[in-house]
Amino acid sequence: MADRDRPYMQFNFLVNLGGGTDPGSVQGGFQEVTGLSTELAQQDYRVGNAPHNNTQKLTGLNKAADVTFKRGIIKPDALFGWLNEVREGAVNNRRTITVELQSEDHRTVARWTLNEARPLKYTLGALNAKGNDAAMEELVIAYERLGVEAV
Repeated sequence: MADRDRPYMQFNFLVNLGGGTDPGSVQGGFQEVTGLSTELAQQDYRVGNAPHNNTQKLTGLNKAADVTFKRGIIKPDALFGWLNEVREGAVNNRRTITVELQSEDHRTVARWTLNEARPLKYTLGALNAKGNDAAMEELVIAYERLGVEAV
């Protein structure tokens, strides 16, 4: 594959919330995905008998930020159903979520994997009889580890 001379556009992406492959399941159709990030904590450490007066930088724990998925309401119970499973204490309620960036010809070029993900918050957007915007819903997801893969 030839090198690109420009970045990929942000509007071609797919989301799989780990709910199966049925088009009617909790899959894609999101307008916006925000907050994909991971942070590695740093620990300063110095041995008492070190010959130099400086600390060593050690890698600490991994911290993943919460991710927000927004979409127009298509099937209201799809996203809320997963949240309800977690709320009711379902044993196997964590999922592996993937977000795939696609090129202009809809080939996957990068994939972000959110491991051990579970919903934290579901929000219904404003309902306004005078507006003409789509009704929106939002799902905030917590996860334990972010994986990044160039395809």
